[in-house]
Amino acid sequence: MTFADRLKTLIGEESVSGFARRVDISEALIRKYLKGSEPSFTKANQIAIRANCSLEWLATGCGYLYRHAEVVDQDALIAAYTAVTGQTLTNEQTIELVKVISGYQFLRKHKKADGYLDIEEMTTFLSVAKMERK
Repeated sequence: MTFADRLKTLIGEESVSGFARRVDISEALIRKYLKGSEPSFTKANQIAIRANCSLEWLATGCGYLYRHAEVVDQDALIAAYTAVTGQTLTNEQTIELVKVISGYQFLRKHKKADGYLDIEEMTTFLSVAKMERK
């Protein structure tokens, strides 16, 4: 997977111009990267910070896509749920609980400048994040 491919993944359904504004890099430069040009370390780091992306993943494809996303140990989640409630989770319920926990973790780490929770960004994050039972 090339840098351009990873950038496309990071942009997702967002418009290129919207993404460029969000990361504070010109749309022309983002389009140049999408066509195969490699960014400087400074620009790659700027993209990673502003898009909450792991610089390691953006630069190399290794590691996790999002910097602050904590991996939810689904086996531990299922065991804890069963111990607390005495009930067994279905696969669908497990996926929903992982989404809730992931959304909570995202919101806890990403507050707007005014201190409010960024529900819109959390929704974008959850739509990009892969949610499946491992």
